[in-house]
Amino acid sequence: MLLGVALNTAVPPLHAWLADAYPKATITGAVFMCALTTKSAVYVMIRLFPGWEILIWVGVIMAIYGTIYALLANDIREILAYSIISQIGYMVTVIGIGTELALNGATAHAFNHIIYKSLLFMAAGSVIYATGTSKLSELGGLARKMPLVLGLYMVGALSISGMPFLNGFISKTMISGALGDAHLEWPILLLLLATVGTFLHTGLKLPYFTWFKESKQELQLSDIPMNMKVAMGIGAFFCILFGVAPNLLYSQLPFPTDFQPFSVYNFVEMTQVLVLAFAGFWFLKNHLNV
Repeated sequence: MLLGVALNTAVPPLHAWLADAYPKATITGAVFMCALTTKSAVYVMIRLFPGWEILIWVGVIMAIYGTIYALLANDIREILAYSIISQIGYMVTVIGIGTELALNGATAHAFNHIIYKSLLFMAAGSVIYATGTSKLSELGGLARKMPLVLGLYMVGALSISGMPFLNGFISKTMISGALGDAHLEWPILLLLLATVGTFLHTGLKLPYFTWFKESKQELQLSDIPMNMKVAMGIGAFFCILFGVAPNLLYSQLPFPTDFQPFSVYNFVEMTQVLVLAFAGFWFLKNHLNV
């Protein structure tokens, strides 16, 4: 049974279906897939396998593996697909701990992941709809032509990266707190490294090559329908809402909690990670290719 759930959660080496399916799905299909496939398996894992310690390291491997392949990918939806594997790894890791805070963190991260990842896939779909391509090597220079999509995309990108006052920050600090309570230093360090990688590939690499780097060819853009813009706006709204009012999120969790994410330590840790990653990318960006 665990093997079947592992297949649905895309645990390497059982992940090939996810990395192949998402980039080839329709624009709408990819959004529904990211919301409904792997997260249902996470729910089953929470119910059936909490406290299985082997899952701690399975999750860590997923987080690092997905991050590495997302950094290497050229297709915008392939980047987001491998990012799913990485983020599911966070959830699997704390399911292996099995404490109330850990299971709350896994549930919160799954809930948040549906929101910000749907937003990211909608933004990626908007780029594909407008340009007809999903390859970073064929994109660029869209910042002036698609500023609204860029802004909404960055809300999702900063959410998945753990930016304070966005929903990903809440669940990632819960996961970090559960790992700290269990005194698991190496998983904490490795998941922090995965967070750096997440910001690099989703928050910096993808938007830089899509919106800011000069395009190698003149792109003819199609107008994005209003319903696509509204849907992205709704996703961005909930990323912000659950980031500034975490009690609304806590009411959906399996165990009562008074977890306080807005501590000085959490702020400093996440802000430091994001600033250092941005600085490194900024100094190296002119030497990067896809």
